Amino acid sequence: MRSNEDPVLPDQTSDDTDAGWGESADDDDDRFLRDLPPHHVDRDD
Repeated sequence: MRSNEDPVLPDQTSDDTDAGWGESADDDDDRFLRDLPPHHVDRDD
């Protein structure tokens, strides 16, 4: 087996990462708690 070479198929491709999608790898928990779906936002209609 070739132990010193890169694997033929990597475990994760670059487009399967946050950076591959142009996003930061920061924790999004605060944003998820802060963001509300449109039907949860108070409207003054």
